[in-house]
Amino acid sequence: MKAVVLAGGYATRLWPITKHRPKMFLPVGEDTVIDTIFEDLEADDRVSEVFVSTNERFADAFEEYLADSPFQKPTLSVEDTSAEDEKFGVVGALAQLIDREEVDEDLVVIAGDNLISFDVGDFVDFFYEKEAPCLAAYDVGSRERAKSYGLVQLDGDRVIDFQEKPEDPKSTLVSIACYALPADDLPKFDEYLAGDNNPDEPGWFMQWLQKNGDLFAYTFDDAWFDIGTPQSYLDAVAWYLGGENFVHESATVENSTLGTNVHVMADAVVEDSHLEESVVFPGATIRNAELKGSIVDEETRIENLDLSNALIGAHSQLTNGHKE
Repeated sequence: MKAVVLAGGYATRLWPITKHRPKMFLPVGEDTVIDTIFEDLEADDRVSEVFVSTNERFADAFEEYLADSPFQKPTLSVEDTSAEDEKFGVVGALAQLIDREEVDEDLVVIAGDNLISFDVGDFVDFFYEKEAPCLAAYDVGSRERAKSYGLVQLDGDRVIDFQEKPEDPKSTLVSIACYALPADDLPKFDEYLAGDNNPDEPGWFMQWLQKNGDLFAYTFDDAWFDIGTPQSYLDAVAWYLGGENFVHESATVENSTLGTNVHVMADAVVEDSHLEESVVFPGATIRNAELKGSIVDEETRIENLDLSNALIGAHSQLTNGHKE
């Protein structure tokens, strides 16, 4: 079995934090978002190779990251795009990768911005039990949220209906961009694309598969985060921290109070401040300030300010004279 980790998005809703870094590298505790996926795939002996599908803009960053990582299986597979408007869709990218890397084995595909609470190995077990295309599904608990995803209707664990981003969701069980496909089904990517079908969201391809054969859903509880917005990233950090705080041993926190779910990274300085539900990247300095629901990128300086729901880019300097 081969695996593909999708890492080709530009994450514009998280700019400036992700303007020069893939969102998969955003830290959650001591790991990054993508590390949790790599760890599961590395531990599964059935997976012989992991292709990291990314774009030209982030190729160097991924190459450097993988070279320094403890993982042996991942290799880079680069899409021929460097801007959002050049993208040819996830389904199109997968079809090209299968051809480019000559993949002819069973395939598991996971979006690299998924933070999932289940072990990918359990999903692979389910796939081999069914011997048919499978997806992972999660109950988001909100019909409004369900509008943004592929919605699945089940009979047992068989998918009997699939709606991609429906206007009027019939339930709240959604597909989470974690798929497994038998080797015999890989040529169907070309068949699908040749039929002038939607090449973008993989949910459209899964809907097409369901209409033309068996499709099964692996459902799970606990947690899932689709990290594409500042709030979803902060929610993922909060879930991981569970109401606690994570302060790197090299960080300095003096005369300050940390509320809940605060992550302060290496060499950051927090003095005379109050932080709540916020993430502070390496080397940032925060003095005499209050932050809530904010993300402060590396080497940034904030003094004498109250900020809420703020995204502060790297190497910024924000000061406001003297704050009483």
